[in-house]
Amino acid sequence: GSHRHLPIRPPTSSYTEDPPEQTTMIRSSVASFSHLLPRAGSVMVLHNSPLAFAVTSPSFKPAQRSARLMSSDSKEQPKHPNVVHDMVHFKTSTNKHPLGIEKLSADKKVWDNPMQHSVWTQEEVNSVEKTHVEAKGVADYIAYNTVKFARWAFDTASFYKWGPVTTDKVLNRAIFLETVAGVPGMCAGMIRHLRSLRRMDRDHGWIHTLLEEAENERMHLLTFVKLKQPGPLFRSVVVLTQGVFMNFFFFAYLLHPKICHRFVGYLEEEAVKTYTDILHNIDHGTLGQWKADPAPQIAIDYWKMSQDATMRDLILAVRADEASHRDVNHTFASLKPNEVNPYIFEHVLSDSKPAAKPVHAERRGQTASSGDATPAAQ
Repeated sequence: GSHRHLPIRPPTSSYTEDPPEQTTMIRSSVASFSHLLPRAGSVMVLHNSPLAFAVTSPSFKPAQRSARLMSSDSKEQPKHPNVVHDMVHFKTSTNKHPLGIEKLSADKKVWDNPMQHSVWTQEEVNSVEKTHVEAKGVADYIAYNTVKFARWAFDTASFYKWGPVTTDKVLNRAIFLETVAGVPGMCAGMIRHLRSLRRMDRDHGWIHTLLEEAENERMHLLTFVKLKQPGPLFRSVVVLTQGVFMNFFFFAYLLHPKICHRFVGYLEEEAVKTYTDILHNIDHGTLGQWKADPAPQIAIDYWKMSQDATMRDLILAVRADEASHRDVNHTFASLKPNEVNPYIFEHVLSDSKPAAKPVHAERRGQTASSGDATPAAQ
């Protein structure tokens, strides 16, 4: 992160005379040693208090937090309510801060996922459409046909197409596929991370987007297992599948990243179709109970949904995520490995490489509105 050192200014209203000598020494010490704290983030000496400072991490959003600086002998009212901090260790330990800053939300046991992820509006989740990127070239055809075969094999082995669609069928399918869907982003992100280390060069924004995708798929899984806990046989199949798929994808990505991203893009196209069909069954078929069944609390916290959100709202959010992953991976498949990720908010380049454009809508069979990915990594 960037390290900003705000100038120490004299207080404007809290003091009517010069600060005591001890305060001056502390302020001087903070300014002198602030350069020794780069790993903690940015050091800010706030002008509204000679003692107040905050260490913020670029991975968090300090604007969403607040802290209170308390007097050493009085805890009745906060002296400096606008002091902002985001100190992870401090918030997860029982130790008191030497300046009296209190930990936040001590009485509210809610974990907020620190990874970037989309929080969708009602308009966005309802406007997701099925789209398809036409295969062009041998790599695209290999990826497309591999996905179509994998879907046929899984539908057949799981008996998904036989008989009515039930909640058990949907949950079994979602849980199993999410254990697979979380692998490509983590594997590709790890490989690009190691590549960046070996070359001692920038990655141009791919790593964070890929890791965010993996974490998002993992949160899908953690949400669905709140509704059903798989048995020993199911878990054994998951372990076997992960071992095979992880190794396959790892070596495939080393040899041909383009085909891997196209494969994931087509895989996510199928995911959008599946969740769209589930929504159809909720509205007009055998899953009508999900119109009223409440969504798990973990989903409400993760997607910032209303407390009365239903399972239908959950499926809408998951489908929007899959549509985002679909377009991101199709875009990555159209880029060279050293091109800039077009989904980042900003990317200052040392070599002034221009950002590539996302995959064009004309390559798709249909045009999606909210399916387009949201900028993700910094």
